[in-house]
Amino acid sequence: MAIVIRLDVMLAKRKMRSKDLARAIGATEANLSLFKSGKVKGLRFETLEAICRHLDCQPGDLLEYDPDTTTDT
Repeated sequence: MAIVIRLDVMLAKRKMRSKDLARAIGATEANLSLFKSGKVKGLRFETLEAICRHLDCQPGDLLEYDPDTTTDT
């Protein structure tokens, strides 16, 4: 997929762990882990908004389009 997830980068910048973010936004650690690894087919805008609000970032800080990137699906 040509969409690259940069959540791990933003978490590192904010010095936050995935499990703390999951708890703060009301998501499961498993779902956040799947998103972080790019193994999801979709993401609710509600969840994206909660992540951005909590990490004080923009969606573009978390998602990047790279047409040269491919992953096994």
